Amino acid sequence: MTARAADRARYDRATAHLDAPLAIVDLDAFDANAADLVRRAAGKPVRVASKSVRCRALLERVLAMDGFQGIMSFTLAESLWLARSGFDDVLLAYPSADRSGFAELAADPKLAGAVTVMVDDPAHLDLIDAARDGGREVVRVCLELDTSLKLLGGRVRVGARRSPLHSPAQLTELARSVARRPGFRLVGIMAYEGHIAGVGDAVAGRPLRSRAIRLMQATARRELAERRAAVVRAVREVVPGLEFVNGGGTGSVQHTAAEDSVTEIAAGSGLYVPRLFDNYTSFTGRPAALFAQPVVRRPGVGVVTVLGGGYPASGAAGPDRLPVPYLPEGLQYDPQEGPGEVQTPLLGSPADDLLIGDKVWFRHAKAGELCERFAALHLVEGDEVTATVPTYRGEGQTFL
Repeated sequence: MTARAADRARYDRATAHLDAPLAIVDLDAFDANAADLVRRAAGKPVRVASKSVRCRALLERVLAMDGFQGIMSFTLAESLWLARSGFDDVLLAYPSADRSGFAELAADPKLAGAVTVMVDDPAHLDLIDAARDGGREVVRVCLELDTSLKLLGGRVRVGARRSPLHSPAQLTELARSVARRPGFRLVGIMAYEGHIAGVGDAVAGRPLRSRAIRLMQATARRELAERRAAVVRAVREVVPGLEFVNGGGTGSVQHTAAEDSVTEIAAGSGLYVPRLFDNYTSFTGRPAALFAQPVVRRPGVGVVTVLGGGYPASGAAGPDRLPVPYLPEGLQYDPQEGPGEVQTPLLGSPADDLLIGDKVWFRHAKAGELCERFAALHLVEGDEVTATVPTYRGEGQTFL
C-alpha cells in the first residue's frame, strides 16, 4: 500500500460516520508543517498569515507552539474581531478604507494596543484621521515596502503590484510624515516578496521554466536583501524604536530569515500545504487540509460523478487554480467539463471501484480559501476525528 493509499484508508475510517461534502485537517501533517516552518526560520519568530488558515482554533493551536508569534490579518474587520477574541498582536497586511473600523480602533485602547495597520500613502493617514469620530487612541502603523524587481531602468517589473514605496528615500519620507503626525506611531516595516515566496521553482515537466524562475528568484533575493537593509537603516534614523521588520512567505522562509535586517517571518500556507506549494526546491511539506465530495452517480465504465467540487482559487485564471482529485489516486477531470458547481465527473480506472456514497478526496489550490466553502473543519489524528471546529464562515464571519 502506498503512503497516499494509507492516508485515504485513514481518512475514510476517521470520517465513516460523516456525510460528505466535508473538509478535514490532518493534525499530524499540520504540526509537522508548523515545525518545519520554525526550523527554516532559524530562531526568528514566525507571524501566522490568518488568510491562509481562517480558523480561530487552528490559529490558537499554532500560536501555542514555540517559534510562532503574532498574526498577520487581511482586513481591518477581521483584525478587530481577532483582537476582541483575545489575540493581542495583529498586523493588518493590507491598507484599509474601513472608516467605521478605524473609528472603533481609535476609540478602544485594547484594540489600538493589539492591532497595527498598514499604510503606504499619506492619504491613508488622512482617511484614518477623518474616521476617528472623536477617538483619541494612538494608531499603530506599519509601512509596506514594494519588493518588486525592476530591470532595464524600470521598464521590466517582476512582482506583485502592491506598495508604491520602493526606495529608501520614499519610505523615509512617509516615516517622517507619520512621526510628525499626532495620533500615530510607526512601529514596523513589512515586505512580502511574493515573486520569491509564492512562485514554485520546480514546475513539473517544465525544466527550462523552472530554471528561469530560479535565476529570477536568485537575482531578486540579492537585490531585495540589499534594498531592504538600506530601507531599514534609513527608517531607523527617523524612528529608532522600530519594533519589527516583517518579511518572507512560506516559499522563502529560510532565505528571508538569513537577512540581518529582518526580525520576523510571515507564513501561513505552509501549514495546510495546498497544491500550489508542491513545486518548490526550498521545502517539502505534507498536505494537511483536504476536502471530500461524495460519489452520487456512476454514468459508465471508468466514470463517476461527485457532488460539487468547483472551488477555483483566486489569481490569474488557469488550471493551477483548480482543486485536484487526490484520493484515490488516478482520477482526473473530464476535460470537457472540469470541476462543476453542482456536479463533477471524474475519469479513470479507480472510478470502477467506487460506490454511490463513497468519498473522493481533493486538494485545493490556495490555503485558506477552502474555509470559505465549509463551515467546519474536522480535525483528524491517526484514524479518528478528535474535534470539529468552526471556520471563519462557520462563525458567521465573511470578511472578503
